[in-house]
Formats: sequence, structure tokens, C-alpha cells
Amino acid sequence: MSEQSSKALETITEERSPASAHTEHFPVTTPKKKSEPPLILLVEDNPADVQLLVEAFRESKFDYHLRVANNGAVAMQYLRMKGTYHQAKTPDLIILDLNLPRKDGRTVLAEIKQDTTLKRIPVIILSVSQAEEDILMSYELSANCFISKPVDLNDFMAAVKQIREFWLSTVKLPPDWGVPH
Repeated sequence: MSEQSSKALETITEERSPASAHTEHFPVTTPKKKSEPPLILLVEDNPADVQLLVEAFRESKFDYHLRVANNGAVAMQYLRMKGTYHQAKTPDLIILDLNLPRKDGRTVLAEIKQDTTLKRIPVIILSVSQAEEDILMSYELSANCFISKPVDLNDFMAAVKQIREFWLSTVKLPPDWGVPH
């Protein structure tokens, strides 16, 4: 993988911590500095879809940092800064699949939107599902949008480009969203 601009890919793998390390304390997430490129948390268990998204963002020549969680439980550990993720940065955007191992995307979405320190982070559902009940449930759980994963490669690349352009260029996020008031 080549270094392009400040683009970075970090795969978050599942951490198993000793039983004595369990804690119920959820620290405030760390806001990023305004000068840093946007941080995207991709929660996706399909390596092929991860690679397609990485390639689509890379082709856009847009500075970003990407963290990838391969299941919902790891995503929540990262977002709540548990264990090895105690110094994690709060993402600017979460791209979330619904069908995940360990903790499915619906549960992850519900937990994010019920957490006072996480609920303002935009969550995009990017799923193969086209079921009306999944779309309805995602919006009822306060997803910011629902996108069905296109099967065609060119359509997938176009969808990712639209995500980037809208959510990371057009939309204005609230200032200091990582700091509770």
C-alpha cells in the first residue's frame, strides 16, 4: 500500500482483554484537531467491501484517515475507548454495515445513538439489504442515511464518491462535537 497524502488505513482487530481489565467507565471521546483530515470508522466484516471502499476513497484524492472494525463489538470498544483503544480519536463519520458478527449493525447503531458522547456522529448505513424493515429500523434508530451497496463495481465506486463529497465536503458538522456541554 502506498502512502498518498495523509491517507491512512488501520485495521482494528478484535482484542481479548483479561477478565480483570473489565470496566463500566466510558470516558469522553477525544475530539480531533480541526487541522486533521477527517477520521472515518468503517464497520465492515467483508474484506472485499473494505478494499473496494479504500480504493474508492484513494481514487478521490481526498485526505482522510480510515479505521476499520471487522465486527460490531470491536467497533463499540473503539468508540468507547476501551482496552487498547483508550487513546482512540472520535471519528467524524461512521460507515456501518448491518450484518456483522458478534454484535450486529442494528445494535451498534442503537448503542451509538443512545450514547450522549457518540450520538452526534453521523452514521451511514451501507448494507446489501434492500429490505424495507431494515431501512425503516435504521431510520427509527436515527441513522443519518441508508445506502444499499451497489452490486456493480462502478456504481459502488460512485456511491462511495457521493458519500465522501456529501458527508466530508458539503455537510457542516457541529463544532466541538466530541466534548459534552
